[in-house]
Amino acid sequence: MVAYFAVPGVANGVWLARIPAVKEGLHLSDGVLGVALLAAPAGLVVAVPIASRIMHRAGSRRPTIAGGICAALIPIAFGFAPSLAALMAALFGFGLTGGLLDIGMNSQAVLVERAVGRPLMTSFHACFSSGALAGALLGGAFAWAGIGAAVNFTVVDIPLAGVAVLASRWLIDDKDGNEAGPTALARPAGPAQRDGNRGSGPGLAPPPGRAAGPPDRDRPAAGLALVLMAVLATCSLLGEGAADGWSAVYLRDNLAASAGLAALTYAGFSVAMALGRLSGDKLAAHFGAGRLMRCCGLTAALGLALALLSGSPAGAIAGFTVFGAGLSCTFPLLLSAAGNVNRDRPSHGIARVAGSGYVGMLAGPVLIGGLASAFGLQRALVVPALLALVVAAGAGVLTPRR
Repeated sequence: MVAYFAVPGVANGVWLARIPAVKEGLHLSDGVLGVALLAAPAGLVVAVPIASRIMHRAGSRRPTIAGGICAALIPIAFGFAPSLAALMAALFGFGLTGGLLDIGMNSQAVLVERAVGRPLMTSFHACFSSGALAGALLGGAFAWAGIGAAVNFTVVDIPLAGVAVLASRWLIDDKDGNEAGPTALARPAGPAQRDGNRGSGPGLAPPPGRAAGPPDRDRPAAGLALVLMAVLATCSLLGEGAADGWSAVYLRDNLAASAGLAALTYAGFSVAMALGRLSGDKLAAHFGAGRLMRCCGLTAALGLALALLSGSPAGAIAGFTVFGAGLSCTFPLLLSAAGNVNRDRPSHGIARVAGSGYVGMLAGPVLIGGLASAFGLQRALVVPALLALVVAAGAGVLTPRR
């Protein structure tokens, strides 16, 4: 499972590092490039509901394998794209297969959590963040050496596809998304599994610290829980998208920071996200997912408030770093809980929550840009801080009902 979270992270990191080279090769303006880049998130949003249907019929193992291989290989087309249309088609395919992989690997992660009987989701997402950082460094190294984007993608992405193929043997062979196969069931059940397993097959109890969700017979409550989780995911990823697109701009334009200093803002945010996710599972097991979610929301709100009120580049960088630490565990916690709302179909809940979150990430930079035009960027960035408080207020949805 670690490999399937790291592979898309590395592929995405290399792509982000080589965007300037692709832009220059196709002679694209900033505006045209901005439009082209929307193709990938559009494919991601389109893929989410389709992926849920596919996995209901075929389980999550085979779509995860297919998505991992395609997500590794499709970026090669970015370097060889002869035109804007070809680049956008490749980006749409990258987003489409990325969405399939995302739902599949998170569904697999839920099954792994049940099999081992402890939280693992935030650690898996930390592997994605670490992979993205490694990919960005690889892409930067190739660019510094003067190696073309096409060669860069080919040299990195073909071995990535090989990793996805080799790692497929350790995926759980589920059927209709409702039961773990022999790979998981061969492991001895721990105390948490023996005590918590009720009616879902051996070894599939929800891990401690996670919300198992309402029982299947309580469909209205389950539906309401998923709706609330989807809202919280939208709030969380909208804040992440706002930091992606506007944190460096805020330092550059509002605080008159240098370009290099402004770039450190997002670097601090990203590192804090990765480190927060590495520690999230232990915190969730100790304090419970609901308490951790509430603390994360409050931390994110306080961090962004610090960034907006400090008035200095150093204070803003520290504030955005704290903001990243606060947001780090929120989305993985929601995905883990959503996968256990309907225990027979983990991909169904994950797709609904993830799809709403991706819409928030896509809309975040656009929303902040519109509000900044009307009220100024500093006031516009108050919105993600308020949404972080919404995340903290809604954290009770992750607390298992007695």
